[in-house]
Amino acid sequence: MSAPRGAALAHYDELARLGKALSSPIRLRLLDLLRQGPRSVEVLAGRAGVTVANASQHLQQLRAGRLVEADKRGQQVVYRLASRAVSSFFSELRALAEAQLPEMDRLRRELRVAGPAERAALLARVRAGAVTLLDVRPAEEFLAGHLRGALSVPLAELRARLPELPKGREVVAYCRGPYCHLALEAVRVLEDAGFRAQHLDLGPPDLEADDLSGDVDALPPRVAPRSAPGRKR
Repeated sequence: MSAPRGAALAHYDELARLGKALSSPIRLRLLDLLRQGPRSVEVLAGRAGVTVANASQHLQQLRAGRLVEADKRGQQVVYRLASRAVSSFFSELRALAEAQLPEMDRLRRELRVAGPAERAALLARVRAGAVTLLDVRPAEEFLAGHLRGALSVPLAELRARLPELPKGREVVAYCRGPYCHLALEAVRVLEDAGFRAQHLDLGPPDLEADDLSGDVDALPPRVAPRSAPGRKR
């Protein structure tokens, strides 16, 4: 076999490394959580609903595919995306699933995912300051990057903090993106309390992927610093 032919065939092996790293719903969930910012193994395990040992094993698979990197901070191992391209790829993978898999239509309806025109209209009202905008993710995710003008009111604190919200003003809640349930639960709490409310099915990573990072504030590095050239195995 000629060297060029061997290289041409070998590139499929490299693509398969990524496919292997992505071939688990838990690993995809962990990647989506890391799109919100760097996190320790313990926090990721809690958010993903798995044990620390299980999360660590899945993160090692993602690291083998060079999708994430890790560093030691005291006794904790903190993971982050290896590059912004990983976050963009996640968005593209989800868009491909929406285009090709019929079951995604049912999930979008269940999660009340908006169409482009409806989403753009709501985002325009958010930009104009016509609504009270709530970020209902955990506080550390808010600090890693949030929509401009948003108030940090984690879902777990929302009921206790309802008196802080102006009653006569519509409230818009958002969380991690179109397939995050936290904002829908927040809308239910708000409506039960007499507020006019709806959810915005975008999060900071989605706005960045769509070149709308001007709508996002407080953006410390979400990804690992660029390493020196060379391959890690």
